[in-house]
Amino acid sequence: MTANREFVWGPTYREMLDPSALPSATRQEARRARGNDLAPAGLFNIAWSDELGRVRVLRLPPELTGVAANILVLVGKYFPSGSLKVGPAYAAVMEAELDGTIRPGEATLVAPTSGNFGIGVAWVARLKGYRARVLISTGRSEERYERIAACGGDVEVIPGGEGGIGPILQKMRERYEGRPGHLVLDQFALMANYRFHRFVTGRNILEAAAGFGDGRVAAFVSAPGTAGTLAAGDEIKARFPDAAVVAVEPVECPTLVGGACGPHPVEGIADGLVNLIHNVLNTDYAIQVYGEQCLRGLRVVQQGPELLSHTLGVPEAAAQGLVDLFGPSGICNILGAMGAARALGIGADHNVVTVAPDGFDRYPSALAAFEARSGTIDRQILRHWAVEVFRGASSRGLHDLRTPEEKERLFQQKEATWTRLGYSREYLEDLQSPSFWEREAAQVADYDGRLREAREP
Repeated sequence: MTANREFVWGPTYREMLDPSALPSATRQEARRARGNDLAPAGLFNIAWSDELGRVRVLRLPPELTGVAANILVLVGKYFPSGSLKVGPAYAAVMEAELDGTIRPGEATLVAPTSGNFGIGVAWVARLKGYRARVLISTGRSEERYERIAACGGDVEVIPGGEGGIGPILQKMRERYEGRPGHLVLDQFALMANYRFHRFVTGRNILEAAAGFGDGRVAAFVSAPGTAGTLAAGDEIKARFPDAAVVAVEPVECPTLVGGACGPHPVEGIADGLVNLIHNVLNTDYAIQVYGEQCLRGLRVVQQGPELLSHTLGVPEAAAQGLVDLFGPSGICNILGAMGAARALGIGADHNVVTVAPDGFDRYPSALAAFEARSGTIDRQILRHWAVEVFRGASSRGLHDLRTPEEKERLFQQKEATWTRLGYSREYLEDLQSPSFWEREAAQVADYDGRLREAREP
């Protein structure tokens, strides 16, 4: 790799929120770059919106959800690199460049990940002229390792299964923290992750919801993962203070509910931490889903329209439109949204919003492994699963996180983790103030201004 390469600049936060804000020539170049993973102009396609400027949102058929509320899903599979995680990955690199921390050709980006963020970092690094080293645990879908390598990233596999990111973070600190020529992109602590989802995802959710029902957001539901996506809830609450923010956890890994963590089959949704960038002040409830139900639900959806049409009455065209849109985490979020709508009594014309982080394309091997351990799966079993998952008790009741006692418990969990990883108690106490998060969000305008200036000839 040649040192001292020129910077390859991409979009501002405002342009990711609304690509129509891009200069006309840049928009045309970005359109031509669609489908070309090596075109730097593809950076300008990092957005929830399609080519016509419409947020990619789907209202799930009520015959599928079984609830009166509108279940709205923002679809992440159309982001460059195939998942929404490319947004925070790009934002983190962009901020580091503007802060003078890194230059193309001179740095290696180090990313701890369960898969999607690492793919995003490798993709951004390739277009911008950096090396990428991705730390990922064993037990992920084969497609995830392949995608990282295909983007030119070096894969460093850390022993350990789903359900805990702690060993990877520890290895990251031991091997790369402070190492010359390396920039650690710890997505669990990156405020760029928070800023992307609060400003871009949050405002796009508000825009999307305006076209359905009463135009408001009654609840926003998402698995924590890194807690980046939950930052959208802060923006939603700024517009609709009575909106509920609901975190979805696997029954097998009840970190927010019980401080525990165990292995579970849904990649990327729960890592056993109250993450640094999780503003727990604005998380109202946690709801638990059964990990196996997420995989069963995915298998049912992938079966195609005939099954859902005959079993649940979903219109065939609508059922066909769901195929390939979701991975296990998307099904998890959908089940959590359905459960939250029921538990909160959210009725007709009100909107419950969630996200599908990626699509099915990176999970064929995971579903094949699930099928292998499930034994024979015939049509009778699939019909049973359809009813069980989408009409049965796929989720547990809400756990109320609004009380001062619960907030304090979550603060203590966060402190116990992040002091061990080198953060001061003073800094962690600052995270308990709403003003901290408003200051972080306000930096979007500063970064946007500096990026526009940097892009000027």
